[in-house]
Amino acid sequence: MSRLIDEIKKYKEAFKIKAPQEVQDKMLEATKKLEDSSISKHALTVGFQAKDFNLSNAIGNEVSLSKTLEENDFAVVSFYRGVWCAYCNFELKALQGINEELKQLGAKLIAISPQSPDASMTTKEKNELEFEVLSDNENKIAKEYGLVFSLAEELRPIYLSFGIDIPASNKDDSYEIPMPATYVINKNKEIIFSFIDEDYTKRCEPQDILEAIKKNS
Repeated sequence: MSRLIDEIKKYKEAFKIKAPQEVQDKMLEATKKLEDSSISKHALTVGFQAKDFNLSNAIGNEVSLSKTLEENDFAVVSFYRGVWCAYCNFELKALQGINEELKQLGAKLIAISPQSPDASMTTKEKNELEFEVLSDNENKIAKEYGLVFSLAEELRPIYLSFGIDIPASNKDDSYEIPMPATYVINKNKEIIFSFIDEDYTKRCEPQDILEAIKKNS
């Protein structure tokens, strides 16, 4: 079992112990509804052309997919919900763990969320990330990839009780967030690997990313 799965499993077990059962039931029900909606079926996946983007990083510099692919053989693009999401932080740290190997394979790692640049900087510092963390204001790019949904209304007060204020983090009142998703994109902007899941507790294994790149190198 991989380290990322271990971290997530440990966190979930701890959450079950400390969170009220009513809260857990509501969260599981909301996830089940999202899974039943099958919105991931409409997302970009393997075989599709990736949508280009030009987004600001944590210090305000713009990063584009086109430029990234001019300078690298592959782009690894990870959409995450925000620094407030423990599962996202586990995944980002796991991606940092393979960052050097990705560079050796000619791949550039990029993370994207709807957070403001300030929140993106917090993400970068908190997780000691050495790759680009971009701000997708109003989820414009995530929508082009077919990843966006609105957080269920019944979950909003629960999140606030956890100290999670999504509108403040995103500077946007919509409560729209992306499904966690990971893409490997080649020089021709073709998606050669994708991982998308309505269940935010399920994440892409770093090893799968490395294997996809090696297979297509």
